[in-house]
Amino acid sequence: MRYADSRAYVVPESLDGLTGPASGVVELPPHLDWSEQHVYDLDDPAQAGLMYERVIREAASPRDLATYLNAERLARLWNRLHLPARVRRQWESAFPTLARTA
Repeated sequence: MRYADSRAYVVPESLDGLTGPASGVVELPPHLDWSEQHVYDLDDPAQAGLMYERVIREAASPRDLATYLNAERLARLWNRLHLPARVRRQWESAFPTLARTA
């Protein structure tokens, strides 16, 4: 069994609570991104996608998701995010509108 298949992922109760920044520069805390590249320019689509992938995979609480993700930006990025299949299924099951954006 792979790690991605056994770990718990956080899924928000509502996309409406995802009110993080949609643009600008964001620095993630070490519990979300312990790499050297922990600062992301959300105005660069590639960096925004990478940050969203990391936050979705590593979030420890719904607060992490609400702080760093923006619902409108998430919907625009969703089909380009590289996520473990299990976390993608969990999010799309909770929010079918995401699956329809793909």
